[in-house]
Amino acid sequence: MRAGLSHRRAIVVGAGQAGLAVAASLIARGMRPQQDFVVIDASRDGLRSWTSRWHSMRLLTQARHSALATRPLRGDPREHPPASQIADYLDQVEQALGVKPLWGVRAVGVEKRGDGSVLQLHTTEGEVQTRNIVCATGASSRPRIPTWAQYLHVPDVILHSSQYQSPRQIPSGKVLVVGGGTSGVQLAGELSATHPVTLAVRPRLPHGPLCVFPANARYAPRAAGRRPTLGNRYRELTAMGVTLAPAVVSAVGGEVIFADGSTFAPDSVVLATGYHSGDEWLPPEASRGRTRSGMTGLAGLFVAGIPAYANRGADTLAGVGSAANTIARAIADGP
Repeated sequence: MRAGLSHRRAIVVGAGQAGLAVAASLIARGMRPQQDFVVIDASRDGLRSWTSRWHSMRLLTQARHSALATRPLRGDPREHPPASQIADYLDQVEQALGVKPLWGVRAVGVEKRGDGSVLQLHTTEGEVQTRNIVCATGASSRPRIPTWAQYLHVPDVILHSSQYQSPRQIPSGKVLVVGGGTSGVQLAGELSATHPVTLAVRPRLPHGPLCVFPANARYAPRAAGRRPTLGNRYRELTAMGVTLAPAVVSAVGGEVIFADGSTFAPDSVVLATGYHSGDEWLPPEASRGRTRSGMTGLAGLFVAGIPAYANRGADTLAGVGSAANTIARAIADGP
């Protein structure tokens, strides 16, 4: 077992924005990092996912709405900060809090031990017992890859948006961007300057202007339960030369088949198909008993940063604090 894991009152799994928000709330209630609680993270190089986002990516929210409650983001509050600035910002928060994450430690399971309040956390570094565990592994932890992608063979590359960095990655030729959400729309627009682009979308989402995206996504307007795209409108994409196509339903050889039965043979594909949340290591009773405040059906197990367990905006920098405070209060007031 890695030194520093045992005999801690709480273990926070994930050193991203959710984990740091929980750490800040625990510290505010008198708990000491590395002594009363510890933060672990699966990243072996100590880098958060913000460092791997595409180069031109900017947040949907303005800077004034893109920070944890404990530390404002520097710069023009009306600007939309780039992903690289958020990566640096979270490093600064970590240092200011005095949190020293144990990097390279992945949580793989958790179970209740006996009839008491002890939980056993299974990690890649061994087993550890504690009274409180916070899953802060995020709502965008694992790329969501369509099943049909495994049957598609293109001349050049197939990338998920998590792997995309810039148009230079994509060889010249026809590019299919799959996914009509905000990421897909932004990537299609960027790639259209250097490549012929087709954007495959499901029934088109309503559009929301980027400048008015709210601080907390729970207030975001929705249509039929779906969050609108933000940024380039679909009609603006067509003016940029992007071809709109129906959703991809299957693939055979070098061709994709669209929902209307038509086919297309791309040279490269960018999958802007979203992510799975990072709660796959939690036991079934966690989701069965989840509430809207970060609590779960297993006493002592909490979740921060995943909207299904908290408020709709829990996956945003500004929105994660509510559940973090509730969780920290429960831990501080508990055994």
